[in-house]
Amino acid sequence: MSATAWAWLVLLFPLLGSIVIGVGFHALPQKVAGIIGTVSIALAFACGIGALLSLLGEDPEARHHASSLWDYASVAGLDIKLGIFVDPLSVFMVLIVTGVSTLIHLYSYGYMQSDEGYHRFFSYLNFFVFSMLLLVLAGNFVLLTVGWAFVGFASYALISFWYRRETATRAGMKAFVINVVGDIGLVLAAFLIFRELGSFDYGTVFEKAPEVFTTNEWTITAICLLLLVGAFAKSAQLPLHTWLPDAMEGPTPVSSLIHAATMVTAGVYLIARTHVLFELAPTAADIAAFVGLATLLVAATMALVMTDLKRAIAYSTMSQIGYMIMGVSIGAYSAGMFHLMTHAFFKALLFMAAGSIIAAMANDQNIDRMSGFGKAMRFTSITFVCGALALAAFPGTSGFFSKDEILAFAEARGGMYLIFTVLGYVGALMTAIYSFRLVFRVLPGRPCKEAQELIDTGHVAHEAPKNPATGEPEDTDVGFPGPEHHIAEQSLPMRVAMGVLAVLALVGGLIQIPGVDDVVTKFLDPVWEGSPLAAIEPTLGEDYTGLGIGGVIALLGIGIAYVLYVRRPELPRRLEQRLRPLHTLFANKWYFDEAIDFLVVRPALAIGRFANRTFERFVVDGLVNGTAETVRGAGGVVRAVQSGFVRSYALLLIAGFAGLALYFLLSSS
Repeated sequence: MSATAWAWLVLLFPLLGSIVIGVGFHALPQKVAGIIGTVSIALAFACGIGALLSLLGEDPEARHHASSLWDYASVAGLDIKLGIFVDPLSVFMVLIVTGVSTLIHLYSYGYMQSDEGYHRFFSYLNFFVFSMLLLVLAGNFVLLTVGWAFVGFASYALISFWYRRETATRAGMKAFVINVVGDIGLVLAAFLIFRELGSFDYGTVFEKAPEVFTTNEWTITAICLLLLVGAFAKSAQLPLHTWLPDAMEGPTPVSSLIHAATMVTAGVYLIARTHVLFELAPTAADIAAFVGLATLLVAATMALVMTDLKRAIAYSTMSQIGYMIMGVSIGAYSAGMFHLMTHAFFKALLFMAAGSIIAAMANDQNIDRMSGFGKAMRFTSITFVCGALALAAFPGTSGFFSKDEILAFAEARGGMYLIFTVLGYVGALMTAIYSFRLVFRVLPGRPCKEAQELIDTGHVAHEAPKNPATGEPEDTDVGFPGPEHHIAEQSLPMRVAMGVLAVLALVGGLIQIPGVDDVVTKFLDPVWEGSPLAAIEPTLGEDYTGLGIGGVIALLGIGIAYVLYVRRPELPRRLEQRLRPLHTLFANKWYFDEAIDFLVVRPALAIGRFANRTFERFVVDGLVNGTAETVRGAGGVVRAVQSGFVRSYALLLIAGFAGLALYFLLSSS
């Protein structure tokens, strides 16, 4: 079978799974729905492997295939096909999305069992994966936009899954609105591309762009900046990031899926896919790189002080995506995609472990109330530490190799790009500190009440349902939080998913050891063929110098966290008091929400109210009412003429002909 045939099947199975579960939810038993949802994604992963093997059987320069089912639109020079593009980059993304999503579905099979919305959850989850796969396999900018919009809608449905909870519906709407802003940028970029190049098709666009545009020409720069609007919104980069922490209102598997394998990685993929355009607009690429760097540092400061376990991990995602955006924007394409892969492993694992701990806490997410789970939940604790080690780039783990490859590339490129190396290491230090801040706050120490109950009785704590964000009593009609809480220690599917990810988080980076092997780089090289930036390679000495510095920084950060939260736990409180303004700034998320409310939301509402009071009331209503009076008057005249007498109609007919005759006589003379 060809690579494109496998790719069509990759799209088919998640879509079928979503439809079957959605249509047959009344007839399907709960466990059957979970099995269908999980198996459909597993089959998509198997087909992704088939596409990989098919590509590997070809010469590297021939690993680019386009396939279309039919012409969607073909008129006046517009030729849009329902087509896909299969190359190493799209297959690489397919394997990450389907592989990690399969494990998240397996985890969900156990974690969500007591939820009344079980069928709906798996139908949404399958559709989310289908949308992301459509995005990465799209062969033109129109289908890319469709997948982009589908991902936004699916995220809204899953974030606001517990729709009786006001905080969840608000979070879902916030994510949807901000992502629509990104959609507008993507659509405008696609229109400009078609206007200048006459096509939406990837192959044609990337082939013609270097012939049509000169470097940093304003049109290509505008196109790339509009693409960045879409990328920043979807990948939660400054200043379009505020939806991401609020997205934690969704069930934990949703957080894992959004942060690890789908949605937030879409912006990274978009820049990598359109790298030909960004190399023609280096100004836009540099802007993207600096925004990624700023996001990396700002998000790390928020994660240092956040007391909500899931939101702290969410800010770490935002920070790590900053590394990836920075990497693909400066030309470290393979390194950025390699970090995307390893991040999917350890971030999915961290959210799964956090979900198990939160379930044991009767859904309380405040780390100030957590301690002693190292004794109460051995398996969850071990996997949590594995994920934290990889996130902190501990020597030998997957994050160690992928993160430092980006920084080594920045050093090799030299010039102003050295700033990305230096500040990237600053971000790495903060990453190690906040990663093990969570570990040392949650796992060691005297067991809290919930952990002690688990140690003494083996039963998971259960309290009256309440919203963990507000403390309000919870409406359980849609299943939350359900009669039971499920933890990995008591659920085999959860343990299997977390165990596989723990192994990948620890050893997944071994496929890309400098001077030993470079599996990812070799596989992705045909995608960057002809790129002068992709030809830049750090020397072996630079690679290992970077790894050495990164390893020391990781150990230093873990050591600082150990001193602060284990040896001298009173120090954080003292630092908070001494650095009160900084702590307030970080805890309030740099006041981005307040700034957007003041600069965007309030002016928009004021304009809306003004339009309602003035323009709509006097202009629109006046126009409508005036038109109505005119029509009413004309109707009265017509009614008067419609007398019913034939002689009157004959007189009008004769008068009409006489008028026409007079007109032609005058015009001829």
